[in-house]
Amino acid sequence: MSRSRYGLLAAALSATLLLLFLYSVAEVLLLLFIAVLFSLYLGAISGALERHLRVPRPAGVATALLLTTLGLVGLGFLIVPPVAQQTHELLQALPATLEQLEARLLTLARRSRIAAQLFGPLEEGESYVGNILQQIGSYFRNVVPYVFSGVQFLIHFVSVLVMGVYLALRPTLYRDGLVQLAPPVHRELVRDILADLGQTLRAWIVGQLLAMISLGALTWIGLEILDVPYALAFGVFTGAVAIVPFFGTLVSTILPALFVLGSGGALHALLVAELGVVVHLVEANVIAPLIMERQVRLPPVLTMLSVLVMAHLLHLIGLLVAVPILATAMVLVRRIYVHRILEGQGFRRTLRDRPVELRLPTGDDVAVHPAGPETSIPAVLEQG
Repeated sequence: MSRSRYGLLAAALSATLLLLFLYSVAEVLLLLFIAVLFSLYLGAISGALERHLRVPRPAGVATALLLTTLGLVGLGFLIVPPVAQQTHELLQALPATLEQLEARLLTLARRSRIAAQLFGPLEEGESYVGNILQQIGSYFRNVVPYVFSGVQFLIHFVSVLVMGVYLALRPTLYRDGLVQLAPPVHRELVRDILADLGQTLRAWIVGQLLAMISLGALTWIGLEILDVPYALAFGVFTGAVAIVPFFGTLVSTILPALFVLGSGGALHALLVAELGVVVHLVEANVIAPLIMERQVRLPPVLTMLSVLVMAHLLHLIGLLVAVPILATAMVLVRRIYVHRILEGQGFRRTLRDRPVELRLPTGDDVAVHPAGPETSIPAVLEQG
């Protein structure tokens, strides 16, 4: 076997071992990714304080942590007591509601053969609601991994918090270290990609937080208008599950509709479901474009596929980071594969030792691009 074949075999084996190692520590890497998202959130606040008030970076990060803590505590004092009370009342009323729902399902199964086939046969001692709850419970037992329980969850939470603070305090240290890992001719491209990733993920964080708040508030107000019990609890739940696109929307729309189905009838449940659809349409088409300075445009099919894949591979933590990981992947694909490989822009940059001069075909005039002294010709052409 020739030396080149040995080299190819060694490279393939090394790549395979590297992929297996990355998969084995995928949950730890995702914790690092969450810490990066948290550092971008802290960096956005501290950066604004530094630009407008000339607050030093460490003081800005400390202020961001303090403001975040005060905001969460204040929100907790305002929302947690009524939500806890409504949740307690909801759990107390749940058995009677489930009995009413079971009676309606039995009546529907007796009247409709299609419904009976859809619900499936019942063995002795079984119920339709019980079978549904059992299926949901088994699903969530598979979704929620054991590492997110008890002391291990606390360790992971503190680790993400500490790593996020360190990353926010000295972002250039870690960014420059990552850039240094690339060959010198590619470092400018890596630096540009990291800047693009930072802007994209910051836009996602801001948009996601504001979308969760707006969805929760609109759902709460709408359910109060429709006289749905425990409207505040359902509104908070809607805002919380909005972090999982499509599937969180589906659950937060169906759950209150199913709750009022047993007591309020089919018409009331239909109105509640329609409210959920209208609220999410308003958020997606009116609120989101207004609150996003730089929208993260992700194709819906790819978004759903990323949520399904990440939930299958990494369970609950995969659900939480599926969308930002997809946004990161799309930036990498666009900047490296599309621009550099398919469009033929290449990976090598020209040396930045002089201003960029573009001579006009007529006359002796010279047009110098405003960014000429700071960047190279490929960068100017890429930015349009």
